[in-house]
Formats: sequence, C-alpha cells, structure tokens
Amino acid sequence: MSKGREAAAGGGATAVLLRYLREQNRPYSAQDAFGNLQREHGLGKAAVVKALEQLAQQGRVREKVYGKQKIYFADQEQLPAANDAELRGLDGEIAGRSAQLQALQQSCRQMEAELKDLNSSMTTPEISREIEALRKDCASYTEKLERIKSATNHVTPEEKEKVCREQQLYRREWRRRKRMVPPVLWVGSDGPTATAARSPHGPCLARPPSCWMPSWRGIPRARSSSLRRSG
Repeated sequence: MSKGREAAAGGGATAVLLRYLREQNRPYSAQDAFGNLQREHGLGKAAVVKALEQLAQQGRVREKVYGKQKIYFADQEQLPAANDAELRGLDGEIAGRSAQLQALQQSCRQMEAELKDLNSSMTTPEISREIEALRKDCASYTEKLERIKSATNHVTPEEKEKVCREQQLYRREWRRRKRMVPPVLWVGSDGPTATAARSPHGPCLARPPSCWMPSWRGIPRARSSSLRRSG
C-alpha cells in the first residue's frame, strides 16, 4: 500500500472513530471500537489504535489510562449542551427503552423455559416405540393372567388356612423343643451317666468332674523277640 492510500485510510478511520465516539458518547477501548466497527467499515486493529491515539493527541477525544488499558471517549466540552426539554425527552426515551428491555427479557425467559421443556420431552418416533413396547407388555401380561385363571390347581382358601395352622403348630413345637434341656452323657469313674445341667443363661453341657481313663500299668509288655516269626 502506498503512502497516499495509507494516509487516506488513516484519515477515514479518524473520521469514523470521531463520529462514532460522539454519537455513542460513552467510553470505549481500542479493542471494543475495533470489534464494533470492523464489520461495518472494514477497519483494521492497527488503524483503529493509531487513529484513536492521533485523536487524543489532537485533543479531539479524551484518553484515560487504567493499568495497561487505555479508554477513549468524546470531549464533553466540544458537545452542544442540552436544554431542559431535551433532557426530559432523553429521560422519557430511556424509560421507554427500559420497559421495552424488560419485556424482551421476560419473553426470552419464557422461550428458554419452553425450549427446555421441548428438549426434555420425547420425540414422536420415541413415543411410538414406547407405545409399541407397552402394548407388547400388556399382551404378555394378559396372556399370563388368562393362563392363571384357566388353571385347575388353585389353592382354595380352606387349604391355605390349613397350611397356615400347620405352620404355626410346627413353630410352637420347634420353640418348645428348643427350650428343653438336652441330656449330657459322660463317662465317669462309675461308668456312663446321663444327666442334665441348667445354668442361669439357659441349657448347657455340664463338664464331668473326672473322666475315666484306662491305666496301662500292670500290663506286661510284649518283647520284640516274641514278635519275630520263626525261620
């Protein structure tokens, strides 16, 4: 690009940015101004930064530095002062725009809720498959119920009552036998004895006072020579 074209592009960017800052009358960084004007005017970021610095040096816009970032806004002294009627008109316009914004936000919330319901609901093919599966299950259960009804080996209420009474009798007998003290059999000095013992905690096995053990004393040992077989 020649110097003439660069100058023309720079002058165009300066005019566009000055008009934009005065119309919006709010602070913008170079990145924000580039993002807002790049699509409509095709300005490059380097051209935007250079034009804003040039406008600030010329005193046509104001510049504020916040850390590493620079903010640019229109010089309020160069803007025409608004009278009371214009201020009241601007206040009314702000109130109308605020009401419009609230209505749009409410509409957006309703649409988001409706979209969430639609995303969580089943589609028509899914519902069709679900209905078909339920119909198959109903048919299977109906067939099973018919087989049960047509069976001839049903248990009558009288038979069921009889079985319940027998179960109760068996339970009572089992509990009675469980409470009984089991006999204890041991071998004592006076021979086998059957007895029973009971402790405070229930039936238990009583240990015999002494166990009869056979004594090997007095029994002659067999000599090894007597165990040999004769040749």
